[in-house]
Amino acid sequence: MSNTEKPQSLPIFGVIFDMDGLLLDSETLAMDALVAAGHELGYDMPATFCRRMIGVPADGCEKLVRDTYGDEFPLRRFFDLQEKHLRSFVDNDKLVLKNGVTPLIALLDELRLPRAIATSSSRLRAHHHLKLVGLDKHFPFIVTREDVENGKPHPEPYLKAAHLIGVEPRFCLALEDSHSGARAAIAAGMRVIIVPDLLEPTEDVKENALAIVNELTAVQPYIRQAAGMPIA
Repeated sequence: MSNTEKPQSLPIFGVIFDMDGLLLDSETLAMDALVAAGHELGYDMPATFCRRMIGVPADGCEKLVRDTYGDEFPLRRFFDLQEKHLRSFVDNDKLVLKNGVTPLIALLDELRLPRAIATSSSRLRAHHHLKLVGLDKHFPFIVTREDVENGKPHPEPYLKAAHLIGVEPRFCLALEDSHSGARAAIAAGMRVIIVPDLLEPTEDVKENALAIVNELTAVQPYIRQAAGMPIA
């Protein structure tokens, strides 16, 4: 890349997606499951506190809970209960796709652009949820929190995803909804478009994002332009 060439002008050869809150309308379910788990254990755990865990890997969430509720808090039981409640919500047809997912995947298929998922969720949860909504067949590469040593906001999940699809990070577009996920993609040297879900982007994310859009449908023009296609 020349000194005058800006990253925005580079073509896009691969797209890497976050999962929860970006592809799946799952963050509200996860927050409700956290609140329910806290109540079951006799703790008042407000949604405002639970939102702080959005996009954060398990170890970061555990630290946040321990720092807030003390070392005596039944951490393992709490997250087991959260998983139980979330599984119940999901298995009762409360998990749905976010707007714009299906046509965006169709565009990537049309352009034959490789894609991957980089998520802070566990492997079991990620594969279960993706299969449930029929997305598993569209994503041959899924990087979960168990596949890396360092979770988001470290760039490792995005760097590994780029390696798996065989595309240099500077030619990848990352799609994120969370602060930590956006910071991970930016640190990996990727362009990132933010599609906010439960959290508004922070100032540092705003400054470094390629764009902030309301839903995934609005991502299509950026990909078409980068692929040299007419913008519909």
